[in-house]
Amino acid sequence: MSVSVTFGDERLAEQAAETARRLAAEGVPQALAGGDPTLWGPQAQQEAAVRLGWLTLPTTSRALLGEIGELVARARAEGLDHVVLAGMGGSSLAPEVITTTADVPLTVLDTTDPVQVGRALEDRLESTIVVVASKSGGTVETDSHRRIYEQAFRAAGIDPASRIVVVTDPGSPLEQAAREAGYQVFLADPDVGGRYSALSAFGLVPSALAGADVARLLDDAAEVLPLLARAEGNPGLDLGAALGAAALAGRDKLVLEDGLSEINGLPDWIEQLIAESTGKSGKGILPIVGADPNDTDDELIAGIDTDGAVAVHGPLGAQFLLWEYATAIAGRVLGIDPFNQPNVAESKENTGALLDRPELPVGTPILVDGPVEVYGELPGGQTPKDLSGVLTQLLEAIPERGYLAVMAYLDREGAFDVPTAEGASFDEMTEAWSAADPATLRGLLAIRTDRPVTFGWGPRFLHSTGQYHKGGPQDGVFLQITGAVETDIEVPGKPYTLGRLQLAQALGDQGALAGRGRPIVRLHLTDRAAGVARLLEAAREV
Repeated sequence: MSVSVTFGDERLAEQAAETARRLAAEGVPQALAGGDPTLWGPQAQQEAAVRLGWLTLPTTSRALLGEIGELVARARAEGLDHVVLAGMGGSSLAPEVITTTADVPLTVLDTTDPVQVGRALEDRLESTIVVVASKSGGTVETDSHRRIYEQAFRAAGIDPASRIVVVTDPGSPLEQAAREAGYQVFLADPDVGGRYSALSAFGLVPSALAGADVARLLDDAAEVLPLLARAEGNPGLDLGAALGAAALAGRDKLVLEDGLSEINGLPDWIEQLIAESTGKSGKGILPIVGADPNDTDDELIAGIDTDGAVAVHGPLGAQFLLWEYATAIAGRVLGIDPFNQPNVAESKENTGALLDRPELPVGTPILVDGPVEVYGELPGGQTPKDLSGVLTQLLEAIPERGYLAVMAYLDREGAFDVPTAEGASFDEMTEAWSAADPATLRGLLAIRTDRPVTFGWGPRFLHSTGQYHKGGPQDGVFLQITGAVETDIEVPGKPYTLGRLQLAQALGDQGALAGRGRPIVRLHLTDRAAGVARLLEAAREV
């Protein structure tokens, strides 16, 4: 196995080398490999003291393999071949990368969209096993999924205890509830934060159930582990020094490219790791996923097994550990605590307060364009005549070094439901799916500006880039998309449905962003399919 960090940019290579030499002279590599919590300053020390367990996961997680193997054998023996993962952020992003790379099926529920959850419920319930994963044990989305599946299993005459597996931290409310219900429980290392948990029980349990070789992941990570204590020949130090030095020099937009890599989807995991770890105190590195570079002076192109200003080569297990180490190093260089997430709770609290109200305060639309209602206050105070005018004004409002974030609280698999002609080629089907996919909006807007355009599915991004949006540099412009719910799902034991929760999450985050004076507009699709079509049409008119 070979793991390496290479540079295709001479200026960046020099900056990284100088920064790495300084860090080595300060003893940082050895201190970090040894778990020294003082590396990020006195204010971060208390948090860091209980967040460095990821450094030893390649060895400590091996203790889980026996029990995981027994679980996999039981599931196979009982014909449980539909694996559903209910988890958010760090509890879902790594397993999604692992299973996609291994080409094994895993249904990931990191959404409150009732259409997407309903589709999973209707899929082979008789052969479904559900992994409920939450570090805190109180994640509202995951708690809702658990309640819904418990009810569905009981209604089908299935004992939930035979179908639900829980991954959580010791002592969490979920652990207590799970043990009372008779569920199998895997306890994760409490000294590992969610976004650093790829090689913990959160990454391993669902991935192994789906059919991935998780022992190989640990083997690959273990091989790179000794390199991380070195002052020289340390790929984690080289990568972290490059990320930190580039950001300090103004190259704080990290364009992640993986087109030629055999690893599938790693940029989505890196996006959470870096955005949530560095986006605070008005600082941060903004990862850009699925976008072409704009060749602006604030961009840094990072390749995954491909070319870039900096490129990382190596197998998935090693990549996980390298990027975690590099993020911790970049935090040291930037002078921030890479382990806390001080602004994530704000939107959660707003959501809770909204759910306590009899009616959600959706407001009055400032414009209606067919199946699309426009809410909010547009930059400049003028109301355009149509949806393309709204998009134009948002693009024009992006600051010189800012970005546009598109946030869709919709069904991220809905485009695949669009009918295609019998006998259609793969290219024809792909074109039909793209024409029905809200994510297509990102590309349509990106070609109309030289500023970064990001796209996130809500509420998934709230556990990822949501921290950067609120805690990072205040130069973002925000576009929310919500949609009407025709068939909702009750959350058993709670006074709300998934549709109400989803809308409350959008409104809660809208309030958090608007409170910072950032431009934010919400587009509500009164008809989802027609609304997406009109939205993409309007983007082409810009």
